[in-house]
Amino acid sequence: MAEANETLDQLTINTIRTLCMDAVQKANSGHPGAPMGLAPAGYVLFKRFLKHNPKNPAWIDRDRFVLSGGHCSSLLYSLLYLFGYGLEIEDLKNFRQWGSRTPGHPEYGDTPGVETTTGPLGQGVANAVGMAIAERHLAARFNREGREIIDHHTYAMCGDGDLMEGVAMEAVSLAGHLGLGKLILIYDDNSITIEGRTDIAFTENVGAKFESMNWHVVEVEDGNDLNKIQKAIQAGKDAIQRPTLIKLKTHIAYGSPAKQDSPDAHGAPLGAEEIKKVKEFYGVPADKDFYVPEEVLENTRKAVAYGKGFENSWQADFDVFKADHPQDAALFADAFSGYLTGGWDKDIKWLAPEDGPIATRAASGQVLNAIAPNLPTLMGGSADLAPSNKTYLNCSGEFQKEAWKNRNIRFGVREHAMGAVMSGMYLHSGIRPYGGTFLVFADYVRPAIRVASLMKLPLIYVFTHDSVAVGEDGPTHQPVEHLASLRAIPGLNVVRPADANETALAWKQALINTSSPTALLLSRQKLPVLEGSRDNIDFNYGAYTVKEAGLDADMIILATGAEVHVSLDAAGILEKDHGLKVSVVSMPSWEWFEKAPAPYRERVLPSGIKKRLAVEAGISMGWEKYVGDQGRVVSIERFGASAPGGTVLREFGFSAGNIVEKALELVKG
Repeated sequence: MAEANETLDQLTINTIRTLCMDAVQKANSGHPGAPMGLAPAGYVLFKRFLKHNPKNPAWIDRDRFVLSGGHCSSLLYSLLYLFGYGLEIEDLKNFRQWGSRTPGHPEYGDTPGVETTTGPLGQGVANAVGMAIAERHLAARFNREGREIIDHHTYAMCGDGDLMEGVAMEAVSLAGHLGLGKLILIYDDNSITIEGRTDIAFTENVGAKFESMNWHVVEVEDGNDLNKIQKAIQAGKDAIQRPTLIKLKTHIAYGSPAKQDSPDAHGAPLGAEEIKKVKEFYGVPADKDFYVPEEVLENTRKAVAYGKGFENSWQADFDVFKADHPQDAALFADAFSGYLTGGWDKDIKWLAPEDGPIATRAASGQVLNAIAPNLPTLMGGSADLAPSNKTYLNCSGEFQKEAWKNRNIRFGVREHAMGAVMSGMYLHSGIRPYGGTFLVFADYVRPAIRVASLMKLPLIYVFTHDSVAVGEDGPTHQPVEHLASLRAIPGLNVVRPADANETALAWKQALINTSSPTALLLSRQKLPVLEGSRDNIDFNYGAYTVKEAGLDADMIILATGAEVHVSLDAAGILEKDHGLKVSVVSMPSWEWFEKAPAPYRERVLPSGIKKRLAVEAGISMGWEKYVGDQGRVVSIERFGASAPGGTVLREFGFSAGNIVEKALELVKG
């Protein structure tokens, strides 16, 4: 019987391999080599370890599986098809085709069972760390003695390329520090990259490196040895105090006479003749494409029945938990449904002009701490800048090893990992993550923001020190191109509030939103509270008139953030000293404004008023859409300078006097 099972195991593995080869060959595009080498590990994981329900890929207490090397997507799709996730053989035949459920790299939301979008190497590792953080936090928050309703593992597969990327190493370091024992990373050590053997650029001792970062390391010298793979994964599950790296030695394009252990197998089809030879080596019909023996499908589809049993058992436990702890069960339902717990915003304090000026970063901190006690899913931190970003939650302690119930994450100086970990936390579900750093370091987070926008995740990025007003730290720390850079990311809401109340409204809108990330760009310097901003019902439209001069206005000044109040000062001078009628528009978010109804947009920016002056402490790129061919922009088209913030702003022209001068030139021109 054991021999029969071993034969069936091997037949199933070879079926996975041939499905991957055939999918890539039919698409005439893709990466066959790594899936062929990783098929045994994928099979052992899905068949012998993964706690999942293929018919309900969203089941709360499932094990998570992340394929960080997203170019190996044909492996994941073959596993999902065989194990009953709802993919059909036709989906594998449509690999990498328009509108298919099997895109070139796994995309969250396109394919059942795909936990996250991967492809940019290293980010999947960080996503997995975020999922493991979420599991530990939610387990600490909700589990009760005898009722562990959150108790699962996060598995990830990665390759040499992932481990060369800085984001992976940032996340690996954090995971080791936190002691995330339910995280298991399977490293495909095949010694091959696109350019050749890894030793042309990568000769470090990976195992020792991980051990130095408090990881448990297990080495498997033969990636085809199912028993050793099984023992390694079990050893990882048993090492509950540390995350585990399984260093798995594989052969890229295993079984290919011409391309095994060759970089040629990485990113191109093997070719029809070579595939026939490989199939002969595997002992499967060489003349049949997408061949799946009935016994293989029967073997893998047992996961459907097992999965139903896993979920039913969990549901029984949860029903008892719900009866014994109804209040906690209600909060659990809120967390995993994404519902904003009732009264979450009731303690937000609204300010009036007489309350005095306040930096929007400080206002953000006040809003965050007003919301957090009433919204227990809110969790996050900063890349070592919490005192400056004002991102610390006073109602909780630090999320640390064995203190997983707390909600303040010390990400360390790891901006890229912070962004990708946030994505993993949200994808796990049950948490609304936020993370902060200086706006100038948005460049370090940007790749993770891009993928989060692609996945439509409602994450919140807190970017403070939003302009050259940073001052003495100089041009290395003064963002000028960053507003335009972030606005260029499709789907990202970029919001630059002008005062404390706009900041509160921005936080509310960011949390209400469920389908796109939001970047809050906040000032270091104090800003006056605008008259009437606390009662603003139009803020969510992305722009509104703060000073109305009517349809016969001589001009409109548009501004964002700190430049709104100085634009109001300039408008007052233009009216008093020059007899001009000037409207002023606060435009905190272009993205929200573009979604506003057309009549509203016409009301804020009447098409008949052609003289428009935009004022923003950054590059002018993009403003031409709003100022038109008769407008101008007061902007910064160079890097900043080191001096007190007020001096820098004045020297770059962000004073009422200079705005008046530019406005007069525009009107008279």
